[in-house]
Amino acid sequence: QVQLVESGGGLVQAGGSLTLSCAASGRIFRINRMGWYRQAPGKQRELVATITVLGRTNYADSMKGRFTISRDGAKNTVYLRMNSLKPEDTAVYYCSADSTGSSYEPLRDWGQGTQVTVSS
Repeated sequence: QVQLVESGGGLVQAGGSLTLSCAASGRIFRINRMGWYRQAPGKQRELVATITVLGRTNYADSMKGRFTISRDGAKNTVYLRMNSLKPEDTAVYYCSADSTGSSYEPLRDWGQGTQVTVSS
């Protein structure tokens, strides 16, 4: 079991920047990959970006160039730097952690989410 706590959400004007943080605790030694997803009202949850324990990153096409995912291994924390924010980026942003269980089963844990609202 991995516990995830997001922070950094809030209200920002269009064109501004915001950085989200996600701190992991618990069975962090089993984490293979962490990521960010978001869910806007009336929409499905969608991938934003992921980063593996070795630092390999992956981005949704719509996020490339504006968002950057990074990690601090020593702090078991991942970050999402969001630049040039648009009203369409308004959503609840969730942190995820993909782990390997005791029986080698894939596991995914979620944070509680943090609201990002971009005003026009």
